[in-house]
Amino acid sequence: MTKDLTGGHPLKVILWFAFPLVLGNLFQQFYSLADTIIVGRFVGVDALAAVGSTGSINYMILGFVIGVCNGFAIPIAQFFGAKDHGDMRRYVANSAWLCLAGAVVLTAATVLLTRPILQLMQTPADIIGDAVTYIGWIFAGIPFVFLYNMVASIMRALGDSRTPLIFLVITSVLNVGLDLFFIIVFDAGVFGAAFATDLSQAISGIASLIYLVKRFEVLQMQKGEQSPDRGVCGRLLAMGLPMGLQCSITAIGSVIMQWAVNVLGSTAVAAVTAAGKTSNLLSVPLESLGTAMATYAGQNLGAARLDRVRSGVRYALGITVMYAVLALVLLHFFDVAIIGMFIDTGAEVEVVSLARSYLFWNGLFFLPLGALIVWRYVIQGLGYSSIAMLAGVAEMVARTGVALVLVPGLGFFGASLANPAAWVAACIFLLPAYTWTMRHIANRLQANRLRMEQPA
Repeated sequence: MTKDLTGGHPLKVILWFAFPLVLGNLFQQFYSLADTIIVGRFVGVDALAAVGSTGSINYMILGFVIGVCNGFAIPIAQFFGAKDHGDMRRYVANSAWLCLAGAVVLTAATVLLTRPILQLMQTPADIIGDAVTYIGWIFAGIPFVFLYNMVASIMRALGDSRTPLIFLVITSVLNVGLDLFFIIVFDAGVFGAAFATDLSQAISGIASLIYLVKRFEVLQMQKGEQSPDRGVCGRLLAMGLPMGLQCSITAIGSVIMQWAVNVLGSTAVAAVTAAGKTSNLLSVPLESLGTAMATYAGQNLGAARLDRVRSGVRYALGITVMYAVLALVLLHFFDVAIIGMFIDTGAEVEVVSLARSYLFWNGLFFLPLGALIVWRYVIQGLGYSSIAMLAGVAEMVARTGVALVLVPGLGFFGASLANPAAWVAACIFLLPAYTWTMRHIANRLQANRLRMEQPA
């Protein structure tokens, strides 16, 4: 079930590996999309706004978990590319220990601090009760988020991007069914939506773990490989924490932006929720391409094939250009239809108008979004997570500036410019960062070759 990404034509290898990731991430989006669509349709606009008002804090915490797990998988991919299966298994085992500890600490902290954080964000009084209920129960499921994402990251590090897709398809369908069951049959409102998500994530995590243990023979632990190792844990944290913090730092800007939108009222919150979910859905192929590039870069670095990394980046950027044009055309013709998944477009005319404006300005800047994703994930896959994290700082600064300067002066239009400003700011940092990283690694590999060629 493993796949070596160090051979074959780079474009074909990247597309082959990325396609299941696209489908998998689309189904993963359905976890939150199902909640948003069903809540908006069957509970009401206020409930939709309540769920939407938690989006930035949800991304800040759960994005941290996903980033950490992806970071832990980078050295696993590198050792797999280098055919060093013993060290690979030691890193897998220590990743599990770290995820277990992180799940306990993060779950307790987030559940206790949910209401104070939402109050600090000035969540409107008419929706804060439902918002606390929803995000509190979502955070209660953090252990299962750790479980699934760690298992899925290990599978992808070993070249298997299809098996995580299978589990996501099954559990995403289950999530939709449970959403409808709890909300329509039991009238459980936002609690039902959150509980359905937790239950679906639990099933996904447990089932994928059982599969990983039984089917990946290369992960069969040898004596001593399961023990916690301080040095291994240190390197894993050096990879994982910057990637997790990158997501969280980026999300801090989104939290500040959410605060600015909250001040504009529930209608603006509902519009940003519907438009933001649509934008996130359309960005899934780009994020999936980035995830594929991280594994591709990691394995090829392990095989000392930096030429393939460069070639892969060129092809990935070409894919980004084509997709950005396609997404913009899609939004031009189908934006109202997509927004209609979340709200009654006939009854909520003002919300639809604001959401269309938000989507238009975001769609114009999908090209820098795709470029930053490719550069950032490649830098991470090469082992320079701390450098990639600084791009998150650039995004945070840009969103904060928009929230503090443009939104008070331009209102909702200013809010529509937050993501484009963040994406451009990240690109300005990442292009020279990528160039420096590749040059630094090339010099290091050349020095290693010269040492090996010297006579003993």
